[in-house]
Amino acid sequence: MNIVEGVLNHSRLALSKAITAVENEYDEAVTIMTQIYPHTGNAYVIGITGPPGAGKSTLTDKLAKEYRKRGKTVGIVAIDPTSPYSGGAILGDRIRMMDLIADEGIFVRSMATRGSLGGLSQKSGDAVKLMDAYGTDVIIVETVGVGQSEVDIVKTADTTMVVVVPGLGDDIQAIKAGILEIGDLFTINKADREGVDKLNIEIEMMLELNQESVEWRPPINRTVASKDEGITEVVDSIEEHKKFLFQTGKIEMIRANRIKSEVTAMVNDRISRYVDAKVVATEEFAKTITRLQNREIDPYSVVDKIVDSVLR
Repeated sequence: MNIVEGVLNHSRLALSKAITAVENEYDEAVTIMTQIYPHTGNAYVIGITGPPGAGKSTLTDKLAKEYRKRGKTVGIVAIDPTSPYSGGAILGDRIRMMDLIADEGIFVRSMATRGSLGGLSQKSGDAVKLMDAYGTDVIIVETVGVGQSEVDIVKTADTTMVVVVPGLGDDIQAIKAGILEIGDLFTINKADREGVDKLNIEIEMMLELNQESVEWRPPINRTVASKDEGITEVVDSIEEHKKFLFQTGKIEMIRANRIKSEVTAMVNDRISRYVDAKVVATEEFAKTITRLQNREIDPYSVVDKIVDSVLR
């Protein structure tokens, strides 16, 4: 049985091998993705983002367990920052989720950002597709938590949840820049801390200012994930949002935009690699840089010339 057949037949080993092949860009990676693509589009994808220290991993762990109680199978893609030395993931979310691994209905994979600014690389999207084809009902993508660039999650998820905690100084500053607009629901974790009411009011006020559509009002839930408090309500809110998306048909628009951004990113990546190999790595380009340094030519004309030659 090959890897693709294994994934489609719910083999955990095959799924692990397939994600490894994609992550490390093995020769068979594109073939695997091409063959599994017709079997994707069934899982519901939840994105979890928020500032570092918000307790996203603990919350993800508890949400997975709650979905299991409801009879759903769960895939988790935990995005870690990349180690500059090994290129591997450095936080090791799998270590924090060790007790999940024993459950056959949960598949956890920790992945590195691999230099992707938004904390999400194309590889993460491919891992989501593989878990989808494998047959998981719900896939949770937990991001690094690097502030504004976290908006990338919205391109991957059907429902995006922003996790915040009280007591981070000027709390709202940590989530204001770009990240607040993407939340379909908000979770105030560590809600047993001081300042929870103040943070709740601040989010409410920001939502009032940002409310473009009255169709969906993002709910604000409070949790203490470490004590298992408030988890049921969060999953209920996710399910409410899912119901809203399917009833209004907005799910189709979200998924069409996702495919559009995926294809665009793949085209850009392919062109970028071509330019690196066929233009940047040449002796002629090195001479061009010297001429630019000497102000003999200008960069605008150089770029025009390169683009013309690439398009030809």
